[in-house]
Amino acid sequence: MKFKIVPVPRSRGFVGEAQQALPLVPGSENDCCARLVDRTDLDARDEAREWITFLRALGLAEETESGYRRLRRDPAPDDLAAAFRERVFGAETVLSVLDAADEPLDVEAVYERFREEVPNWERYRRADWDEEWRERVDRLLGWTVVFDLAERVDGAYRIG
Repeated sequence: MKFKIVPVPRSRGFVGEAQQALPLVPGSENDCCARLVDRTDLDARDEAREWITFLRALGLAEETESGYRRLRRDPAPDDLAAAFRERVFGAETVLSVLDAADEPLDVEAVYERFREEVPNWERYRRADWDEEWRERVDRLLGWTVVFDLAERVDGAYRIG
C-alpha cells in the first residue's frame, strides 16, 4: 500500500520524536493526535493526523482495530529512506525524475515531469488539484533531502 499524505518536511530527529509521542498501547485517532500536539511542537490536530499517516508509511506506527500505536523500531536512516521510497506515493517517481536529469531541477521542473502521475480522480476531486500536487511534490523533494536520497543545490535538487 502507498500512502499519499506528506507532511511539511522536518528533521529525522523530529520523526523519532513524533514516533515516541504515539502510545505503545493503541489509542484512538483523537487521543493520538492530542498526544502529538502535546508532546511535540505540532500546532494542530490536522497536522498531527498527517504525521500519524506518515509514521505509518515509514513503518514506525500502525493502525490496529483499537486505534494507532507506535512500533518498537528505531528510525534508522537507511530504513526510513527505503520506506519513504517504497511506501509514499510519488517518492519513487520524484527520485526517478531527478535521476534522469542532467542537471539539478527546481520544484517546478520536477512537478512538470511528475504531473502525469497525478491520478485522474484527484484531478476531478478538487478545482485546485494542480496547486495541491505541486505543493506535494515540493514536500516530497524536501523529504528526499532529509532522508539523504537527494541534495539541494542553489534552490534545485539532484540525486545525492
